[in-house]
Amino acid sequence: MEPFKDSINSDVIETIGDIFKRIWPSFDRTGFIDKASASLTTLELKERVMQVAHALDETLPADFADLSATLLSSLHPSEDTDRDEIQFGPGGICNRAIWPLTELVVIRGLDHPIEALDLLKEMTKRFTSEFAVRPFLDKWPEVALPIFHEWASDPNRHVRRLASEGSRPRLPWGMRLQSFVNDPTPLLAILEALKDDPEEYVRRSVANNLNDIAKDHPDLVSDLAERWLKDASKNRQRLVKHACRTLIKQGHPAALSAFGYKPLASAEASLTLHTPKVTYGGAIEFTLTLSDVPVGSNLMIDYAVHFVKANGTRSPKVFKWKDMQLSGGGDLVATRAHAIKPITTRKFYPGQHLIEIAVNGQSVAHAEFDLIMP
Repeated sequence: MEPFKDSINSDVIETIGDIFKRIWPSFDRTGFIDKASASLTTLELKERVMQVAHALDETLPADFADLSATLLSSLHPSEDTDRDEIQFGPGGICNRAIWPLTELVVIRGLDHPIEALDLLKEMTKRFTSEFAVRPFLDKWPEVALPIFHEWASDPNRHVRRLASEGSRPRLPWGMRLQSFVNDPTPLLAILEALKDDPEEYVRRSVANNLNDIAKDHPDLVSDLAERWLKDASKNRQRLVKHACRTLIKQGHPAALSAFGYKPLASAEASLTLHTPKVTYGGAIEFTLTLSDVPVGSNLMIDYAVHFVKANGTRSPKVFKWKDMQLSGGGDLVATRAHAIKPITTRKFYPGQHLIEIAVNGQSVAHAEFDLIMP
C-alpha cells in the first residue's frame, strides 16, 4: 500500500493542470506544475495539499467570482463519488484531489462567505470540505449557521454530513471552534434535524459531534440523550449510545441513567484479589461478588487500574468489563484477569497499585496490589 501522502503526486498535479488549462485557456499550466511539484517528495500530505493550493492561488483568476466559476467547472460531474465509485481523472476533479481546492477557497474566499460556502458545498459532494468550512463558521457564525441549517435538509448525503461534521467543536485535525466549545447550543437544532437521517454515515457524524460537546457540557448531552431515547428507533439508540461513549466510560451518572443503568442502592459488593503481588508480565486476577441485586437490573460493570506513575502518584485507567441485565436478580459472581505486560502506550513502575470496581458508574469496591518489576 502506498503512503497516504502519495495520493497527492506528480500525476495528480499534472492532471489538475490539464483540467484547468481546458477550462481556462490562459491558465499557466507549466508555471502551476513547477510551483505545485517543487520538492514534492520531501513533503508530508498536508504540506503537499497546501503547496498545490498556493500554486493554484498564484495561477488562477484573481477575481473571486471568476475563480468560483473556474473551480465549479473543474469538478467531476458526479455528485456522489463514493456511491458511483468514480476515479479522479481528466473528466473532473474529485476524491482527494479536491482537498487543495477546498484550501484555496479558504485562502481566497474568507471575505466572501456565502459564495465560498456554496463552493464548498459542491466540493464536499466529491470528497469533503469538513476542514475548510470551519474558518467561515468561526469568522461569520451569523452568516454560516443558517447555511448549515439548510445543508441539514439537503438531498445529498455528503452535504447533510457536512452540516454536522463541519460544525464539530473539536474535530480531530481541524481548527477548534472555541465559541461552540464554550456554548454549543446554536448547533443543537442542526443535530436535531439529522438525528434520524437515513444514512448511518450521517448519523455517526451526529454522534461524534455530540461526543465532542459532551467533553465540555456532559449534563447537556445527558439530558439530550434521555429525551432522544424516548420511543427511539434502533438506529437512534445506536447513535445516542455512540454519542455518550465518553460519558459512559467516565461513569457519568445522568448518562448512565438515561440508558437504564440505575444506582443499585440495595445491592452489596465485595472484591476478592487473588494476586496481591503481581510480577511484570503476569496478571491481576480478581473476583467481584454482587449480592441482592434487584430483579431486572441493568448492569454496566467497569474496572479501573490505578497505575503508579514516575513521581509515585497513581493515575486510573478505566477498562470495560460487563454490560448485561440480571433478569432474575439475586447474586452475580464474575472473575477477571488483567495482564500487566509491555505495551507501547504505557511505562510501568513498581509499587502499590489499586484496582477499583464500578457498577453503573458508582465505585463499589477496591483493593491494592504490589507490582514487582524484574
